[in-house]
Amino acid sequence: MTRLAALAGIASISFSAIFMRLASPSPATGAFWRAVYALPLLVPAWLVIRGRDDRDRRSRLLALTAGFMLALDLTLWQMSIDRIGAGLAVVLANVQVVLVGGLAWLLHRERPTVTALAVVPVVLVGVAMISGLGRSDAYGSDPILGTVFGLATAITYAVFLLAFRHSNRRHLAPAPGPILDATIGTVVGSLALGLLDPDFTLAFSWPQHGWLIGLGVVVQAIGWTLITVALPRLAALETSVLLLLQPMLAIVWARLVFAEALSPLQWAGVAVVLGGILAVSRRGTVETPAVTPPTAAGPPAS
Repeated sequence: MTRLAALAGIASISFSAIFMRLASPSPATGAFWRAVYALPLLVPAWLVIRGRDDRDRRSRLLALTAGFMLALDLTLWQMSIDRIGAGLAVVLANVQVVLVGGLAWLLHRERPTVTALAVVPVVLVGVAMISGLGRSDAYGSDPILGTVFGLATAITYAVFLLAFRHSNRRHLAPAPGPILDATIGTVVGSLALGLLDPDFTLAFSWPQHGWLIGLGVVVQAIGWTLITVALPRLAALETSVLLLLQPMLAIVWARLVFAEALSPLQWAGVAVVLGGILAVSRRGTVETPAVTPPTAAGPPAS
């Protein structure tokens, strides 16, 4: 059930690019309204379960900080897309899987399995194939600055995932609590980042805000609540690998919504990503430490 919740959540957040493309807000504007429109669902959900939310102040502050990092991540990602196109921006953002695996190994002693070490680079190649890097316009108008923003996106996404996971790992509070705190952090963070975004606006317009409401409800409220259920219960690297389904599904939705044709290379990339995720899901991403059986205090029973 934990993995099913994660997969359902990832399917929900994979609509993020579709809603952003339809709404076309500035980077900080999109991050702000995405979080604001999730609050009317998250606040009542938290009020229902608040008696079971026993997280301490430190855990809540960590979730708020994770939300601030998500605002920074979303803003940097859009800035990267604007300069190098969605293809290369997707590839660079998904370097997070390497960063998450390495940091979880270093900080939490979650040693990757041999299968994970072998499969992760292959899956990243699949993501590159999906992204359309073979196009002549794949590198955009400002490749150097776009690449810097893309790598910064990967770093901030990895920090967000690890911080958000750690904020609820000890308490395992019901999901609406941690994701509400993180969403409030995203609101505050995107407002701060709006000072650096010349096109940031709080003005309401239609139908743009219809798509932003969809972004807040489907992606932030529903999608991340489901992922929050799974995040502290799965190895960090496994969640990070599962999140690589997001760009693959985004390409599929773009095909259905915008009639974008997939090339044979992109379909091959879809197969590579699915095969890699299936392999690590079956074999595991983290080695389980051997458990030494306790020494008997007396002679064995006859």
